[in-house]
Amino acid sequence: MASRSLFQTHILAACVTLAALMLSACTGLQARDPLQVTVAGIEPLQGEGMEVRLMVKLRVQNPNDASIDYKGVALTMDVQGKTFASGVSDATGSVPRFGEAVVSVPVTISAFRMMRQAMGMMDAANTGKISYEMKGKLSSSGFGTHRFTTKGEFQMPTTQPAGTT
Repeated sequence: MASRSLFQTHILAACVTLAALMLSACTGLQARDPLQVTVAGIEPLQGEGMEVRLMVKLRVQNPNDASIDYKGVALTMDVQGKTFASGVSDATGSVPRFGEAVVSVPVTISAFRMMRQAMGMMDAANTGKISYEMKGKLSSSGFGTHRFTTKGEFQMPTTQPAGTT
């Protein structure tokens, strides 16, 4: 009878421990505001053959009350609904709470993507607008991945005939 009571005590202790672990995991899943990410700069890199390489510097703003530690970055840039550039980096760092940081990601643009985009620009010339979307993530260990998306459009410059204002 004593061994059964000891067994029940172990089961109860295991259940309490499991419940405590589940509650602590739930606190990490609190709702958080999305990151604000913009392109802070672009610098050329050495490419290979039929590709263009660029270092894209992202300004990451964290509007949350907890810092974001990351161990890796992924980025995809779409223009007119088609993938234009993509890149990854094993960079590590931290974005402070209610703060910002600049994160650098090398991206690649293939010659085929550039040709496809040039053809798409002809269609965009009819509307005069170019739409873009930037998607990415800052990865952390466990469930700490922070995804971001930025969308927008910009007006293509128009040329006016000489002598008009």
